[in-house]
Amino acid sequence: MEIRRATPRDLAAIEEIDGTIESHRYLHIDRTGEGMQMGWRVEERPLRQRLIEPFRLDDSRRLALRQVVEGTDDGIALVADNESQIVALGLAQANPDTSLLHILDVRVDSDHRRQGLASAIIFQMVQEARSRSCRAIHAQTTANNFPANQMFSRLSFDLAGLDTHRRSNHDLVKESVTLFWYASLE
Repeated sequence: MEIRRATPRDLAAIEEIDGTIESHRYLHIDRTGEGMQMGWRVEERPLRQRLIEPFRLDDSRRLALRQVVEGTDDGIALVADNESQIVALGLAQANPDTSLLHILDVRVDSDHRRQGLASAIIFQMVQEARSRSCRAIHAQTTANNFPANQMFSRLSFDLAGLDTHRRSNHDLVKESVTLFWYASLE
């Protein structure tokens, strides 16, 4: 298994990575207080029913991936290559105005999960961010993507905020609140 920079030849194979999200737990977000006294409590809970959700590359990630791989945009695109088969992707873009590296996507094919590939890709992104003098790395997940939330927590990312209306007006009820993760490099 080799983790390396993605090349234009890899683009078709990246589309074939089965990034299906499977989870039986989620991070429950409970709002307390009102107005400027509002707060949030986060706790792990079981999902009402097991989540199995396809996680395909959407158009914005596909475009960002192509731009990073072809060198028209500043970023990092890493793949895990297992005997000439692409089994994982890590995609991030640098924001020089804020000195942040924003992780856009980390996906591991379902047949190759639980082997540390996502963690290894993120560690390489951290090294790249440090070499670029970034002050932090930022990522987003949803509350019901428990495997991703667990990974970012385990890798010492801090839960830095949330958005209860990013996807719809009912994200809190649907257990799909957007969570913002942050890892300081300073």
